[in-house]
Order: sequence, then C-alpha cells, then structure tokens
Amino acid sequence: MNRYVCIHGHFYQPPRENAWLEDVELQDSAYPYHDWNERITAEGYAPNTASRILDSESKIIDIVNNYSKISFNFGPTLFSWMEKEMPEVYEAIIEADRESQKNFSGHGSAIAQVYNHMIMPLANSRDKRTQIHWGIKDFERRFGRKPEGMWLSETAVDLESLDILAEYGIKFTILAPRQASRVCKIGEEGWHDVSGDKVDPKMPYLCKLPSGKTIALFFYDGPISQELGFGDLLNNGEEFAGRLMQGFVENEHDDQLVHIATDGETYGHHKPHGEMALAYCLYHIESNDLANITIYSEYLENVAPTHEVEIFENSSWSCVHGVERWRSDCGCNSGRSDWHQAWRAPLREALDWLREELIPLYEKEMASLVKDPWQARDNYIEVIFDRAPENVERFLNEHAARDLTPGEKIKTLRLLELQRHAMLMYTSCGWFFDEISGIETTQVMQYAARAMQLAEEVGRSSLEMTFIEKLAKAPSNIPEHENGADVYEKFIKPARIDLLRVGAHYAVSSLFEEYPESIKIYCYTTDSETYDKMTAGRLKLAVGKAQVRSDITWNETEVTFAVLHLGGHILNGGVREFMGDEALDTLHHEIKEAFLKSDVPEVIRIMDDHFGMHNYSLWYLFKDEQRKVFDQILESTLEEAEVHFRGIYENDYAVMQAMREMHIPIPRALRTPLEFVLNTDLRNLLQNDEPNLEQLQNLVQEFKKWHVVPDKTTLNFVASKRVNELLKTLSQSPYELERIEFIRDMIRLLKQLGLELDFWEAQNIYFLMGTDHFDKMKTRAGADDKEAVEWVEQFQKLGDHLQVRII
Repeated sequence: MNRYVCIHGHFYQPPRENAWLEDVELQDSAYPYHDWNERITAEGYAPNTASRILDSESKIIDIVNNYSKISFNFGPTLFSWMEKEMPEVYEAIIEADRESQKNFSGHGSAIAQVYNHMIMPLANSRDKRTQIHWGIKDFERRFGRKPEGMWLSETAVDLESLDILAEYGIKFTILAPRQASRVCKIGEEGWHDVSGDKVDPKMPYLCKLPSGKTIALFFYDGPISQELGFGDLLNNGEEFAGRLMQGFVENEHDDQLVHIATDGETYGHHKPHGEMALAYCLYHIESNDLANITIYSEYLENVAPTHEVEIFENSSWSCVHGVERWRSDCGCNSGRSDWHQAWRAPLREALDWLREELIPLYEKEMASLVKDPWQARDNYIEVIFDRAPENVERFLNEHAARDLTPGEKIKTLRLLELQRHAMLMYTSCGWFFDEISGIETTQVMQYAARAMQLAEEVGRSSLEMTFIEKLAKAPSNIPEHENGADVYEKFIKPARIDLLRVGAHYAVSSLFEEYPESIKIYCYTTDSETYDKMTAGRLKLAVGKAQVRSDITWNETEVTFAVLHLGGHILNGGVREFMGDEALDTLHHEIKEAFLKSDVPEVIRIMDDHFGMHNYSLWYLFKDEQRKVFDQILESTLEEAEVHFRGIYENDYAVMQAMREMHIPIPRALRTPLEFVLNTDLRNLLQNDEPNLEQLQNLVQEFKKWHVVPDKTTLNFVASKRVNELLKTLSQSPYELERIEFIRDMIRLLKQLGLELDFWEAQNIYFLMGTDHFDKMKTRAGADDKEAVEWVEQFQKLGDHLQVRII
C-alpha cells in the first residue's frame, strides 16, 4: 500500500508561572480547577493518554493512548509544569513515545520544540541558537533520545533558523502550505511557483540552506487541518477518517502522505471528546486497511524527498501577513475584530530596546566570572532542569573562569536568570491576542520586569522608567487602561517581589497556620530563627526573625517582623531587614508588653516606629495563601449563614410544601435557602469516603420534588472525584460484590440529577479491572460457580452505568 496518514498535534500552553515565584498561582477563571494548565490537562492532555473507542451503542470497547499513534510535540515549559503537577499524565506521554517506537520502525512519535515559543524570525541569532539548544536538551532529558524533528513556534520560519536546526542534527520540521514559494524536481532546473497554498502536501521536500546543509520540510494539508481546527470534523471519527482519505489522489502509484497539523488542544479541550474522534479515526483507518498510519521520521526514512523547495521567509501558520501578528497592527485577531492591535509594535520595540540594553551588561559582568558567557547561557538549561545545590555547584565549577566567592556565585546566577527572563519575555502569546492588558501580554511584561530587577541587583541603574515611557506608546482598547504604561503600573509593579515581600508573606501567613522551622515558599526557603506568637481573644500577634533565601539565585537576607491581626481581614504588619539583636530584643519586649495590656494603639505605634514605611497587610500575601486565609476568616460567617438558611428551610418547609401543592410560586427569599441547603447537603455527602445511599436517595428526591437545579460546576467535579476514588478502592478488592453494587447504585442516583459526570478515570480503572479479572470470572461462571455468576452480572451492570463494555 502506498497510502500513508500522519496526524500531528502541537501541544502547548503559554508559561503561566509567576515570574518571581516560578509557580502557577490560582486562576479563578479555571474553576473548579486551580489554574488553566490543570483544567486543560483534565480536558485534553490526560484524555488523550487513555482515549475511548466506542461501539455502535456508544459503549467503550477499547482504550488507547493516542500519543503512541500520532506525531506530537509538547512545549517544554508546559511539560516542565506537567512533570511536577501531573506526573501520571506526564509519564503516560513519555511511555507513549516508547511504545510508538515499536509501531514506527524504531522512530518515536514525539518531536522537539523551540524552548519558550519565541517567534524565531524576530529573534536575534544568539537567542535562536539558545532556544533550539534548550529545546533539544529538554527533549533529550525527557524522552531519553535525540529528536529527529523540531516544531517552530507558530511555524514561523526563516533560513537562519532552519540552518541552526540542521546544524544541531534536526532532520525535518513542519510548515503551512502557504509558506512554500516554489519547487523543482531534484536534479532538474525548472522551478514551479507554488505560492498561494499550491504546494503538493503529499510528499516531503528538501530545502537547501545558506550554509550548504539541508533539511526536510513537510507542508501539512491546509484545508483538512482548517476543517479539523475550526469545523465539525471531530464530531465523528469515521467521517474524520473519510475526510483524510479524500486527500489522496486515486490511481496514483507513487507514495502519498496525507498529513495534518493542528493545536493539540483541539482534541478534547477546544472540541469536547475530540480525542475519541481521533482514536476512532485511527482505529477505522487501520482496521479497514485504508492507509498506513505513520509519523514523519518513519516516512522520511522510507521515502526520500524527490523535490526541492524554497520557502517564504518570515512566514507562519497563524498570520497571513507573515510574522506581522507579533510586531504590528496587521489585523489578525483572536475574535475581537472591533479592536485594534496598535499596541503590538510599541511592545515589541520596548522589549527589543530592553534586550539590547541587557546584552552588554551581561557580557561585561560575566566576562570576569565565566569562561564563555554565551556558552554558559546555553548550558544553563542543565540548572533549569535541576536546581539542587550540588547540581548548581557542578555547573558553576564547570563554567567559572576561577574560584568564585559566594557573592560572585549569586551574581552569576542573577545574570543567567536575567538572560532566561529576557527570552521568556518574547513568548509569542504576548502578541497573539487582542489586548495589551490580557493575561498573556501582562505575563511577558512580568518577565521583562523580573529581568530589569535582576539588572538592578547586579549594579545596573534602573531601566524601568525608560521602559515604561516606551510602553506609553502602546494604546489599550480598554479606556480605563489607556496604554501599556498604565497596564504596567496597575498589574506588573504591584506583582514585583523581593526577599522582604517573601518575608512579609511568611510573617502574615504564620498567623493563620503553623509552620515548621524551615519552610519552602514557592522558590524561596524561609528559616525561622526567632518566633513568638501571642493571642488575646480575637487578637493575634507574631514577632520574630527569619532568614529568607532564593533557591534560584541564592541571595538571602535576615528579616525582622511583627504582625498584628485585629480580627476579620484587618491586619497590620511590619517587615524590614534585620537591624541587630539589640533592636529586635527591644521591639519584642516593648510590643509584647503593650499587647498583653491590650493596648492596640501602642502596639501599632511601636510597629510604626520600628518598621517605618515597611508596612504589610493581607494584600501582600501570594494569591493561593490569600484565598486560604480568607476562607479561614469567612469560615464562621459562612457557618452562621448556613445555620440561618437551614433555619428558614426547616421552619418554613411545611409552608413551602403547602404552596407547592396549591401551585403557588415560592418566594425567592424562601427558594434561595432551599437551593442552598440542598446543594450544600449533597456536596457534603459526596465528600464523605462512602456516601450514605439512603441519604443520597432522599436528596435526589428533594431536588426533583422542588425542581432545584444542582450547582453543576461544583457538583460535577465533586461527584466525579468521589466515583473515581471509589473505583480506585474497588480495584484493590475487585471481587467485593457489595462495593460493586454500591458504586453502581450511587451512579444511578447521581444520573437522575442530570449531572455531567466525568468518568474518564473511573472508566480507565474499570477497563483495566475487566482486562485483569473478567475472563477468569467468566470462565468460573461457565463452570456454575454461583459467586462468579453474580460477580459477572454485577460487574457488567456497573460497566453499563460507566458506558464500558468488556468483550
């Protein structure tokens, strides 16, 4: 068979880590998940590791790892987050690449990606090289092999970037059809114009580079990819397969490759259950022998390019104007066609100015510290992988020009971090969307702010004022924000963190939870040296000294603090650098004496005298801790509200029942407590390890009786989690009939509420249990083993509720 199909998924999310904390903070818009990385993983990345193939009755008959069947790349910054926060999903993706090597003649389905999604044609030569070097090293560390291909951010391409790819041994990359300019058959002289998407995507092409090297280019099928990303192709896997088959030319004897490329988030996140359509598409093609499923590296080994191609430089897949989307008001937008993007050019100009200011600073300051500043930056990826002190010391010893003092090591790490953030600030998403105050754009501004802060810490005079002046030329679409300077002042400056701010977080949060002597706060370590906590009724006071250390740059300081909580959200805190034991002893004695007398004004006066302008409140807590503290503060208030609502519900239940029987509408003042109590009771019940089924039955009847709409956002999440946990428990005792019946009855009751339950994890567990135990129990049942007969019957009934069929 000469027909081949390859599907490529570009799996990527912009870096969401706070530039100072190196972690993703709480994002309320992702509720009920902690943040958007977590939500998109649950909706897309995880389901693709165990995608369902359904029969004609929509029952699951097989579960497959899509990543082992397709070509894919994961953004290194996203994959780094996943390794830490979602290790099971991460490992399943790594395992898929291993499995794919069995499917594709020793070639792995994963390819690399330039490190932080920088638009390569707009980068300077040095950044291009580091982006490729870091992307390859990241890939090798994770997949344990060298990458054969590499994804260019937004497929944005120029010859210099291709030359560096080839220099690093990359064999191919994937481009959009409109990026091909002209082609000719190898060995012949006649060139043919293929501009305007006229290139034949069914073959690989050879691109000759200025250095004399070559690289293979694959131009994906544009129409099918477009239909997949923006049409309805993923509504049906068989139709998806059929559309791919339409890409072949009938009666063609030469090898043909129909291949598509889209954002990987299409399969599940953008298109719910899209991963199932993908799985069925591949299953349908293979089971009906319609084509060979392949990946680019395998195809390239078997089918050498017969044609040469020249590209349009400075072109991309997501901007018809080339790469203007990332530097000008070209009109490309993500949905707000009524908004301009006049802010894009000034933002690019401001960051380019900053980059050029930082380069001579880096070269000058690093010259006396390391043998080769730019080689050190390239190899700094080894530290980003592993910030353990012994690994950092190894790196410093390898690159240092001489023995470095502790202060010089800190300076070296600061300069390397400065360069890391100077690249992160060019992450493409900063320009992709429609408004300068959007979270993707403020994210790249955060990286710029961190780079400027690090420059100041190594002795450079402040760059921030000039940077802000340049941002003032970037107009916002939202009148209240005015321009980029206003956005920077509102969203970036308040987010800036130093060691004192970390000390303030530690001091304030210590009033609300017990800390050990040493505690990690994101990428900082705080060691308590002196701590005294006092209470007087609702009042709390903490006084102490702590050492705060950055685990990234190793700089540290000792801080003195005093924090007074007056109840509720009213808090007054002071933090400053340690001024000596005598000053601390005096503060401690005076403030404790005043506090024990309940002389609050005197406590505050002492704090003002000692700390001056270094005052802090709950506002200075980092976001996750803010939420945790406010939950504590509001706990008693919410309990009182629940008691009040429950009192109305219970006292007026008979009245509401009479009104219901007489078809009289229940007033909102009574209906609100009714809805609150039922939803609260159901949520609380589902949070028990083993919910009482009788209570669940009664609650379901009450929901139906009063026509109460469940709080689906919360209850879908809580109920799904409980079912998943119960299946995990069952998997440890798979022959426990009572538990099987319990789970089945619970699911049956929950379905009556119209909840949209996510059984993905539960189905995976059930399917594995069936694989391990069903045949054995079915054999026993066939031999008239009554217990086995009952088990098979009940297990199949549970499968019916989970929509899984064990064959």
